[in-house]
Amino acid sequence: MSSAKSLLIRHARIILPNGELMIGDVLTRDRQIVAVAPEISPTTPTKEIDAQGLTLLPGVIDPQVHFREPGLEHKEDLFTASCACAKGGVTSFLEMPNTRPLTTTQFAIEDKLKRASEKSLVNYGFFIGATTDNLADLLSAKPTPGIKIFMGSMHGQLLIDQEAALEAIFAQGTRLIAVHAEDQARINQRRQEFADIHDPAVHSQIQDNQAALLATQLALKLSQKYQRRLHILHMSTAEEADLLRQHKPSWVTAEVTPQHLLMNTDAYEKIGTLAQMNPPLRSPHDNQVLWQALRDGVIDFIATDHAPHTLEEKAQPYPNSPSGMPGVETSLALMLTAAMQSKCTVAQVVHWMSKAVAVAYGIPHKGAIAPGYDADLVLVDLNTYRPVLREELLTKCGWSPFEGWNLTGWAVTTIVGGEIVYDKGQLNTSVRGQALTFV
Repeated sequence: MSSAKSLLIRHARIILPNGELMIGDVLTRDRQIVAVAPEISPTTPTKEIDAQGLTLLPGVIDPQVHFREPGLEHKEDLFTASCACAKGGVTSFLEMPNTRPLTTTQFAIEDKLKRASEKSLVNYGFFIGATTDNLADLLSAKPTPGIKIFMGSMHGQLLIDQEAALEAIFAQGTRLIAVHAEDQARINQRRQEFADIHDPAVHSQIQDNQAALLATQLALKLSQKYQRRLHILHMSTAEEADLLRQHKPSWVTAEVTPQHLLMNTDAYEKIGTLAQMNPPLRSPHDNQVLWQALRDGVIDFIATDHAPHTLEEKAQPYPNSPSGMPGVETSLALMLTAAMQSKCTVAQVVHWMSKAVAVAYGIPHKGAIAPGYDADLVLVDLNTYRPVLREELLTKCGWSPFEGWNLTGWAVTTIVGGEIVYDKGQLNTSVRGQALTFV
């Protein structure tokens, strides 16, 4: 007799891989989906969920987060961040290298993988960061989704703002390169111009649209020269979207954050430095152009750039206030609320937050509800609206730029590897995710 763990989800509104909706059942066993059908004959599952009235989606894969461990655990750590992921319907994440020490070696990746195996409730992968002198590691380190290059908005070893140094990385190897595309020289120049202004709204003028465009143009030029797989992180401007609409090779992808779709520079007046991030919030016109580029496939998927800081850190006057905001708990509800407002469809949200990410990063068996896929799933309620409340957040930083926003599509139940990790407000902190593989 089999001792396999199984889970039967009944009567769900299932978003199928082709985007169609089916009312039916899903059976999982030993971390995988084994059946999807209008009705699955009774078996002997260890657990059964009646999902009447709920919508079943593939778990979200968040491909850009900063979870702060090791070295900055006062802001966040892998346990608290993964709890926030579970509550937000995020079942896998790709984490960035600007921790302390930096993730620039095979040893550092292995250290993070060990930490995550002990602490993370959801699945995980870790980028390796490029410096001017770690090319050997960039070529050989594994497992990793790719190489992260900070072209701007960074200091120290991870800042690579000279074309010759960038070209040396693009010229060797085939591994995906993901760029934070802001032109550091322009940022430095404009910091001097606006040095005496302490209104955080000036952040969007210092790191302006042109700073983003210049860096994206350079990354695109190098990618085309070497036909190197390129991903443009957190695209924020209409100019970049228009550039890609005209000149996007088949091997280039791009992402956008919910905040660059749904917030703009008006937010500084309302929430001050809590609206400060890199690249900065832009104009309502940028919002509109980014939305259209996303719907048209010019932008490929969604990431949060979850980058928490404490409220005490954020309370410092600009420019001493750090850039970044949390996002994993709210991203899915924000995008599903946008779908309910007819800005997109639920099937598009699934594509942008699950399947397209899995395809772009070569993550097998993720991002769809079909037999043979991993049982990473989220049941959401599209009929109930609830506000974002600070006291309910699980991120260690304890705040959200979307506080007070009334959202639908909140996760009711989150399933990682066939195990319920979050259900109706309760976490199962005994669940552990697995290291992602990349092919």
